[in-house]
Amino acid sequence: MSRLANKISLVIGGVGGIGGAISERFASEGAQVYATSRKGAETTTESTGAGGIHAIQADASDTADLRRVFDKIRSEHSRIDVLVVNAGLSEYATLQDVSKEHFDRTFGLNVRALVFAAQGAMELMRPGATIVLIGSIAGDIGTRGYGVYGATKAAVRSFTRTWANELAPKGIRVNVISPGPIDTAMMAAASQEIRDALSGMIPLGRMGRPDEVAAAAVFLASDESSFTTGAEIAVDGGMAQV
Repeated sequence: MSRLANKISLVIGGVGGIGGAISERFASEGAQVYATSRKGAETTTESTGAGGIHAIQADASDTADLRRVFDKIRSEHSRIDVLVVNAGLSEYATLQDVSKEHFDRTFGLNVRALVFAAQGAMELMRPGATIVLIGSIAGDIGTRGYGVYGATKAAVRSFTRTWANELAPKGIRVNVISPGPIDTAMMAAASQEIRDALSGMIPLGRMGRPDEVAAAAVFLASDESSFTTGAEIAVDGGMAQV
């Protein structure tokens, strides 16, 4: 049975990597998915699960682009049942190397864009709708050179708690998924030495797969998690848990 049948979903940063896996899984579960990406042409792909993926070129950090996305969904469906905010970036910089540009760029996409994506989507959400934020275990651990990135992901966790509280009276649930190292194309570019070192820090002995994050997103987007809000699901092989 399709767990997201007839759901209208918006995945910010939903083309490629973790976001792409979420978009594909949602479509296979019957959702109509609007997936944004800064790059690539706008396309529509039907899924075997009666859902479909509508790729939209949009910069999540540009509020005008976000408004254009919301206007499109409003004109075609008048509602959003599931919002996933996945867009983000991670750049190396130790404290002495942090520049204003690095700080503003990272917080601009990882935090500011997330806030206004949630604010815009809320206007189209009805009771029973859900918001799934993509955080990171980096918000809980101090990884050298990724202090700004980790701080943005700690902010995502904090917003999850606050918004869950604020939106509960509206019947909207808010949760966060915090992945550990996931074997995406970006991670594939890392040296084997780095990959082996990361895997050695994970109790399950390997990096995660994008589809494993997508599986958690389906749970939080579906009615199976109807009594879950304000929660964090770590998909990290136990890296930050034990």
